[in-house]
Amino acid sequence: MKKILYMMSVAALLLAVTSCGKEDDLTESIFDTSTPAVDPGQSTYDFDKWLYDNFTSPYNVEIQYKFNLPSSDYSFQLAPAEYKRSQLLAQFIKYLFYDVYTKYAGDDFMKQYGPRIFHFIGSSGYSPRTGTEVLGLASGGVKITLYNVNEMKGYSENLSYDAADMEVLNQKYFHTMHHEFSHIMHQTKTYPVTFGQVTSGSYDPIDWHERDSVTSHQLGYVTHYASSATYEDFVETLSCIITDDDYRWMMRIISACAPGLIPGDKEEVLALIDKLGIDKNKANAHWNNFKVYSEAEYNSETGTYEPTERVVIDVHRSYEQVINKEYTGYVNKYKYTELKSFTSFDDFINWVPQSTSDTVAGISAILKKISIATKWHQEKWGLNTFVIREEVRQRQNKMNDFLKNDLKIFELK
Repeated sequence: MKKILYMMSVAALLLAVTSCGKEDDLTESIFDTSTPAVDPGQSTYDFDKWLYDNFTSPYNVEIQYKFNLPSSDYSFQLAPAEYKRSQLLAQFIKYLFYDVYTKYAGDDFMKQYGPRIFHFIGSSGYSPRTGTEVLGLASGGVKITLYNVNEMKGYSENLSYDAADMEVLNQKYFHTMHHEFSHIMHQTKTYPVTFGQVTSGSYDPIDWHERDSVTSHQLGYVTHYASSATYEDFVETLSCIITDDDYRWMMRIISACAPGLIPGDKEEVLALIDKLGIDKNKANAHWNNFKVYSEAEYNSETGTYEPTERVVIDVHRSYEQVINKEYTGYVNKYKYTELKSFTSFDDFINWVPQSTSDTVAGISAILKKISIATKWHQEKWGLNTFVIREEVRQRQNKMNDFLKNDLKIFELK
């Protein structure tokens, strides 16, 4: 309230000055303006100056790479972010995040809607309640905290990134950033209530972490975290489109399709794969050589195995171990029976049973959510989610050129 009153008093004063018709000559500021924005006496001056020129000045953004205890979560045992890795991450954020949105949404978009603070933490954060790893946090639509900076590939003069390195970068940092930024966006312009109605009966804010990817996909969620709440589901859907690689998407699609398709799903699945830019016929890809299994769970009361509704792909490591009798913790609880092996995705999609049920689940739900979320992205923000994905992919494919020609690493003075 004090802030509002103060703003009102300033507005009233300006109005009074304007209305009197007097034009006073401007004088020098009564405040000290001689202090530079970046302290040249700091050992980190060169990097701080780069941050000021590339984030603070154009976007009013602060990169907090030095450990900031008051801004940290006191329930975690945390370590500072390493200096050179912080430089890598900051420059990746500009190249793969800010420059991408600016290219398609205009110069003012990130100035108006982008986060105001990025806080780098060197170590992991683990939730004391669920035991799950926290990759990032958003605070009040203003600040994004990124953990695990010290797990990034370290700097060297011949630094290069292969596909596996890019996947780590996506899952540890950029998935989180697009996730949290989507929160900021939907807090500014609300997403349709119809999104949450697609799978309204299966959100679980308490025990979502106990769901594995098979259950999550076959319930209609892109990730298990998406099943924790409607708003998490919404931003996970957008973030997965932008950052998940071809392998993750094809395994998600296969898992979600396996229990069955309703009329029209097959055509929409093929259209989605095309929009994602995936070559479904790619030689030696796992989605063209896999098996699916039916699952039965042991009932201790009857002493028999009873079929579940899940259909499992051999790509899921825990199930591979079960099938190969390597993971004794599950051998007696579940039994798996091979349904069929496939040598192409086309064979699989043509094999999937057709359902006449109008119950929305699995791939049907995921398709509906993708349609709602990407339409919102386009209509509210003028952003084509799949174009953003392709731009990110192209830049990632040129990452080694960026590292060679554009990366700047500053030594401590």
